[in-house]
Amino acid sequence: MLHDLGKRRIGTSAIKAPPVGLGTWAIGGWMWGGTDEAQSIAAIRAAIDEGVNLIDTAPAYGQGLAEELVGRAIKGRRDQVVIATKCGLVWHTDKGRHFFDYDGKPVHRYLGRDAIFYEVEQSLRRLETDHIDHYITHWQDPTTPIAETMGALEDLKRQGKIGSIGASNVSEDDLKAYLAAGQLDAIQEEYSMAKRGLEQTLLPVCQENGVSVLSYSSLSRGLLTDKVGPDRQFEGDDQRRTDPHFSTDNRIKVAALMEDIAPIAKAHDATLSQLVIAWTVQRPGITFALCGARTPEQARENAAAARIRLSEQDVRTMDDAVTRHLSTLDT
Repeated sequence: MLHDLGKRRIGTSAIKAPPVGLGTWAIGGWMWGGTDEAQSIAAIRAAIDEGVNLIDTAPAYGQGLAEELVGRAIKGRRDQVVIATKCGLVWHTDKGRHFFDYDGKPVHRYLGRDAIFYEVEQSLRRLETDHIDHYITHWQDPTTPIAETMGALEDLKRQGKIGSIGASNVSEDDLKAYLAAGQLDAIQEEYSMAKRGLEQTLLPVCQENGVSVLSYSSLSRGLLTDKVGPDRQFEGDDQRRTDPHFSTDNRIKVAALMEDIAPIAKAHDATLSQLVIAWTVQRPGITFALCGARTPEQARENAAAARIRLSEQDVRTMDDAVTRHLSTLDT
């Protein structure tokens, strides 16, 4: 059964979605220790059933695997979902700037017109759809003028292949260049209790210009939950294994935060993860919080967070706890 979670607009476009979205980076498996395809598809379908119809993906998540899984999961339900996917991390050409290697294959940041037109067709094929609701430049390409990139995106919008335009991982100068070049509907940036720099940099510009903000890593890749405690061990290619953000010291600080805000979670009959998500979507300027889920249970838990309404006192108490415990996190 679909649940009404309320809707927010993506920029000045006509596209609306609930404040909590499903992120599929982990579903792609890459840097997350692999994936269970059947379980991933079940998670996507559970999210849609719960009213979470904003699904964020990207070609880079498993080199097309996440998009393919999304396409399979939404078959017969395309009209129920808002699909966001990305362009700009390419392995079909060596143009642009080298970014990293994936299984020995170089991946470049490239946002030239030729690549954008190539990439959109690949994404449409993998997603098994004829249009993408929100199309995002994944990482910025210093070798291509933003005006060229925006020109290509606006042409795709005129053709009906995309419905709105977004940019991710931008600097303040990038954001201003996008705004000068055309209609930018949203940015997608890392934002959470553990990483709030956005509040002083990009958020004011977005609020002044009607640009929505999609926060990714809203649970800080699992750090801001009670499931990644000081004793947790990360295995294989899990990118958290060597990330200083997941140091034992950081996890001790987060555990202390969780202890302080636990009474608020209990008062709302919510899990700590749900409380963190609810706090995020009530932050001024944050339009959507993208939350990963690898199982139907996680998808349902995230969806329920959108129905929590924190009081002003709840928010003040949580803000104080965040400042007290997380202001010295290693990042």
